[in-house]
Amino acid sequence: MREPVQVYLSRDEKRLLDRLSEETGLSRAEILRRGLREFGLRARGESPMLSYLEAQGSGAWSGGTHALTHDVVLARAYRSGDEPPDGGGDEGDHGG
Repeated sequence: MREPVQVYLSRDEKRLLDRLSEETGLSRAEILRRGLREFGLRARGESPMLSYLEAQGSGAWSGGTHALTHDVVLARAYRSGDEPPDGGGDEGDHGG
């Protein structure tokens, strides 16, 4: 389900949005959605927390004990530069 969002744009931003909509045939909302997704992809490698939340939301990480070990899993991923392993919290290390 989509939710409405109100965005304030400068005149130049509004003109750009209107021009892109006219040139591409896409709705202004679709252009904004695509821009948001593109921004998210670029920022993805910079934030272990965003990567974790995206994976959780997509169902890529099912099961496991993430609620118990999320700090440990995220800290390891952040230090290593890698994404947490599938089922990342199942190592038995509960941060204690």
